[in-house]
Amino acid sequence: MKALVTGFDPFGGDEVNPSSLAVGKLKKRIGSLAVHTVELPTSYARSAEVLRAAIAKAKPDIVLCVGQAGGRTELCLERVAINIQDARIRDNDGKQPIDKPVVADGPAAHFTTLPIKACVAAMRKAGLPAAVSNTAGTFVCNHIFYALMDIAASHPAPMRGGFLHIPYVPEQAARLGGAPSMSVSDIVRGIEIILEVSASRESDLHTAEGRIS
Repeated sequence: MKALVTGFDPFGGDEVNPSSLAVGKLKKRIGSLAVHTVELPTSYARSAEVLRAAIAKAKPDIVLCVGQAGGRTELCLERVAINIQDARIRDNDGKQPIDKPVVADGPAAHFTTLPIKACVAAMRKAGLPAAVSNTAGTFVCNHIFYALMDIAASHPAPMRGGFLHIPYVPEQAARLGGAPSMSVSDIVRGIEIILEVSASRESDLHTAEGRIS
Protein backbone atom coordinates (compact mmCIF):
# COMPACT_ATOMS: atom_id res chain seq x y z
CA MET A 1 0.00 0.00 0.00
CA LYS A 2 1.21 3.54 -0.77
CA ALA A 3 0.49 6.94 0.73
CA LEU A 4 1.13 10.43 -0.59
CA VAL A 5 1.49 13.19 2.00
CA THR A 6 1.69 16.84 1.00
CA GLY A 7 2.70 20.05 2.77
CA PHE A 8 2.72 23.68 1.68
CA ASP A 9 5.50 26.18 1.18
CA PRO A 10 5.60 29.26 3.49
CA PHE A 11 3.05 32.00 2.84
CA GLY A 12 1.81 35.28 4.23
CA GLY A 13 5.33 36.61 4.76
CA ASP A 14 6.37 33.77 7.08
CA GLU A 15 9.73 32.04 6.64
CA VAL A 16 8.51 28.56 7.51
CA ASN A 17 5.42 26.43 7.06
CA PRO A 18 5.10 23.69 9.70
CA SER A 19 3.28 21.44 7.23
CA SER A 20 6.31 21.17 4.94
CA LEU A 21 8.66 20.92 7.95
CA ALA A 22 6.72 17.94 9.32
CA VAL A 23 6.10 16.22 5.98
CA GLY A 24 9.81 16.46 5.21
CA LYS A 25 10.61 14.46 8.36
CA LEU A 26 8.29 11.54 7.64
CA LYS A 27 9.72 8.06 7.33
CA LYS A 28 9.74 6.57 3.84
CA ARG A 29 7.99 3.50 5.17
CA ILE A 30 5.56 3.06 8.04
CA GLY A 31 5.03 -0.67 8.51
CA SER A 32 3.91 -1.99 5.15
CA LEU A 33 2.93 1.50 3.94
CA ALA A 34 5.31 3.21 1.50
CA VAL A 35 5.23 6.97 2.04
CA HIS A 36 5.75 9.53 -0.73
CA THR A 37 5.85 13.27 -0.07
CA VAL A 38 5.63 16.49 -2.04
CA GLU A 39 5.57 20.21 -1.24
CA LEU A 40 2.71 22.14 -2.82
CA PRO A 41 2.79 25.85 -3.68
CA THR A 42 0.43 28.03 -1.67
CA SER A 43 -1.27 28.97 -4.91
CA TYR A 44 -4.85 28.65 -6.05
CA ALA A 45 -3.73 28.36 -9.67
CA ARG A 46 -0.84 25.89 -9.31
CA SER A 47 -1.40 23.67 -6.25
CA ALA A 48 -3.93 21.27 -7.78
CA GLU A 49 -1.79 20.59 -10.83
CA VAL A 50 1.25 19.80 -8.66
CA LEU A 51 -0.94 17.48 -6.60
CA ARG A 52 -2.36 15.82 -9.70
CA ALA A 53 1.16 15.19 -11.04
CA ALA A 54 2.30 13.76 -7.70
CA ILE A 55 -0.69 11.40 -7.63
CA ALA A 56 0.05 10.26 -11.17
CA LYS A 57 3.66 9.54 -10.20
CA ALA A 58 3.12 7.88 -6.80
CA LYS A 59 -0.15 6.06 -7.60
CA PRO A 60 -1.17 6.20 -3.92
CA ASP A 61 -3.96 4.38 -2.15
CA ILE A 62 -4.17 7.15 0.47
CA VAL A 63 -3.55 10.88 0.11
CA LEU A 64 -3.23 13.15 3.14
CA CYS A 65 -2.76 16.86 2.55
CA VAL A 66 -1.42 18.89 5.48
CA GLY A 67 -1.65 22.64 6.03
CA GLN A 68 -1.07 25.29 8.67
CA ALA A 69 -3.97 26.83 10.57
CA GLY A 70 -2.46 29.42 12.87
CA GLY A 71 -4.38 29.80 16.12
CA ARG A 72 -5.59 26.20 16.33
CA THR A 73 -4.58 24.24 19.41
CA GLU A 74 -5.09 20.71 18.08
CA LEU A 75 -4.32 18.44 15.15
CA CYS A 76 -7.55 18.94 13.21
CA LEU A 77 -8.72 16.35 10.72
CA GLU A 78 -11.14 18.02 8.36
CA ARG A 79 -14.50 16.44 7.62
CA VAL A 80 -15.58 18.51 4.60
CA ALA A 81 -14.21 20.70 1.80
CA ILE A 82 -16.50 23.30 0.23
CA ASN A 83 -16.54 24.50 -3.36
CA ILE A 84 -15.54 28.10 -2.69
CA GLN A 85 -12.45 30.28 -2.85
CA ASP A 86 -12.69 33.37 -0.63
CA ALA A 87 -9.23 34.64 0.26
CA ARG A 88 -8.65 36.96 3.21
CA ILE A 89 -5.04 37.42 2.06
CA ARG A 90 -3.24 36.97 -1.24
CA ASP A 91 -1.69 33.63 -2.14
CA ASN A 92 1.96 33.28 -3.17
CA ASP A 93 1.08 34.33 -6.72
CA GLY A 94 -0.46 37.54 -5.43
CA LYS A 95 -3.97 36.33 -6.24
CA GLN A 96 -6.98 36.88 -4.00
CA PRO A 97 -10.07 35.18 -5.43
CA ILE A 98 -13.34 36.11 -3.78
CA ASP A 99 -16.54 34.07 -4.01
CA LYS A 100 -15.23 31.86 -6.82
CA PRO A 101 -15.72 28.07 -7.04
CA VAL A 102 -12.83 25.66 -6.80
CA VAL A 103 -14.39 23.62 -9.61
CA ALA A 104 -16.97 25.26 -11.86
CA ASP A 105 -20.26 23.35 -11.67
CA GLY A 106 -18.77 21.00 -9.07
CA PRO A 107 -20.77 19.77 -6.07
CA ALA A 108 -21.16 22.14 -3.14
CA ALA A 109 -18.93 19.96 -0.96
CA HIS A 110 -16.80 16.84 -0.77
CA PHE A 111 -16.36 14.75 2.37
CA THR A 112 -13.16 13.05 3.46
CA THR A 113 -12.91 9.31 2.88
CA LEU A 114 -10.44 8.68 5.71
CA PRO A 115 -11.59 7.24 9.07
CA ILE A 116 -11.12 10.59 10.79
CA LYS A 117 -12.83 9.75 14.09
CA ALA A 118 -10.72 6.62 14.50
CA CYS A 119 -7.62 8.64 13.69
CA VAL A 120 -8.52 11.31 16.25
CA ALA A 121 -9.13 8.65 18.89
CA ALA A 122 -5.72 7.08 18.19
CA MET A 123 -3.94 10.44 18.36
CA ARG A 124 -5.59 11.25 21.68
CA LYS A 125 -4.61 7.84 23.02
CA ALA A 126 -1.01 8.70 22.07
CA GLY A 127 -1.27 11.91 24.10
CA LEU A 128 -1.68 14.30 21.18
CA PRO A 129 -4.36 17.03 21.16
CA ALA A 130 -6.63 16.15 18.22
CA ALA A 131 -10.10 16.93 16.94
CA VAL A 132 -12.49 16.50 14.04
CA SER A 133 -12.97 19.87 12.34
CA ASN A 134 -15.97 20.86 10.27
CA THR A 135 -14.40 23.82 8.50
CA ALA A 136 -11.26 23.82 6.39
CA GLY A 137 -11.58 27.55 5.77
CA THR A 138 -11.71 29.14 2.30
CA PHE A 139 -8.00 29.65 1.57
CA VAL A 140 -5.66 27.33 -0.34
CA CYS A 141 -6.00 24.53 2.25
CA ASN A 142 -9.70 24.11 1.53
CA HIS A 143 -8.97 24.59 -2.17
CA ILE A 144 -6.54 21.67 -2.28
CA PHE A 145 -8.73 19.47 -0.06
CA TYR A 146 -11.66 20.00 -2.43
CA ALA A 147 -9.43 19.47 -5.47
CA LEU A 148 -8.06 16.24 -3.96
CA MET A 149 -11.50 14.80 -3.36
CA ASP A 150 -12.64 15.90 -6.81
CA ILE A 151 -9.65 14.08 -8.33
CA ALA A 152 -10.39 11.00 -6.21
CA ALA A 153 -14.03 10.96 -7.32
CA SER A 154 -13.03 10.32 -10.94
CA HIS A 155 -9.74 8.51 -10.35
CA PRO A 156 -9.43 5.23 -12.25
CA ALA A 157 -8.14 3.40 -9.17
CA PRO A 158 -9.63 3.54 -5.66
CA MET A 159 -7.98 6.33 -3.68
CA ARG A 160 -8.97 7.69 -0.27
CA GLY A 161 -8.11 11.19 0.84
CA GLY A 162 -8.30 13.77 3.57
CA PHE A 163 -6.83 16.94 5.04
CA LEU A 164 -5.07 17.71 8.31
CA HIS A 165 -4.78 21.23 9.73
CA ILE A 166 -1.92 21.75 12.17
CA PRO A 167 -0.99 24.54 14.64
CA TYR A 168 1.99 26.86 14.45
CA VAL A 169 5.36 25.50 15.56
CA PRO A 170 7.00 27.14 18.62
CA GLU A 171 9.36 29.37 16.60
CA GLN A 172 6.34 30.94 14.91
CA ALA A 173 4.45 31.31 18.19
CA ALA A 174 7.44 33.06 19.76
CA ARG A 175 7.41 35.69 17.02
CA LEU A 176 3.65 36.11 17.34
CA GLY A 177 3.55 36.69 21.07
CA GLY A 178 2.59 33.31 22.42
CA ALA A 179 0.07 31.90 19.92
CA PRO A 180 -0.80 28.20 20.37
CA SER A 181 1.86 25.88 18.98
CA MET A 182 2.97 22.27 18.68
CA SER A 183 6.39 20.74 18.17
CA VAL A 184 7.32 19.40 14.76
CA SER A 185 8.00 15.99 16.29
CA ASP A 186 4.45 15.81 17.68
CA ILE A 187 3.01 16.86 14.32
CA VAL A 188 5.07 14.15 12.61
CA ARG A 189 3.80 11.57 15.09
CA GLY A 190 0.24 12.68 14.47
CA ILE A 191 0.64 12.27 10.72
CA GLU A 192 2.16 8.82 11.22
CA ILE A 193 -0.80 7.77 13.37
CA ILE A 194 -3.27 9.00 10.76
CA LEU A 195 -1.47 7.00 8.08
CA GLU A 196 -1.28 3.88 10.27
CA VAL A 197 -4.99 3.99 11.13
CA SER A 198 -6.06 4.82 7.58
CA ALA A 199 -4.02 1.95 6.18
CA SER A 200 -5.51 -0.52 8.66
CA ARG A 201 -9.19 0.37 8.35
CA GLU A 202 -11.72 1.95 6.01
CA SER A 203 -14.80 2.14 8.24
CA ASP A 204 -14.88 4.86 10.87
CA LEU A 205 -15.91 4.87 14.53
CA HIS A 206 -19.52 5.74 15.28
CA THR A 207 -18.81 8.29 17.99
CA ALA A 208 -19.90 11.90 18.52
CA GLU A 209 -17.36 14.50 17.42
CA GLY A 210 -19.78 17.27 16.49
CA ARG A 211 -19.64 20.74 18.02
CA ILE A 212 -22.43 23.03 19.15
CA SER A 213 -20.77 26.11 17.68
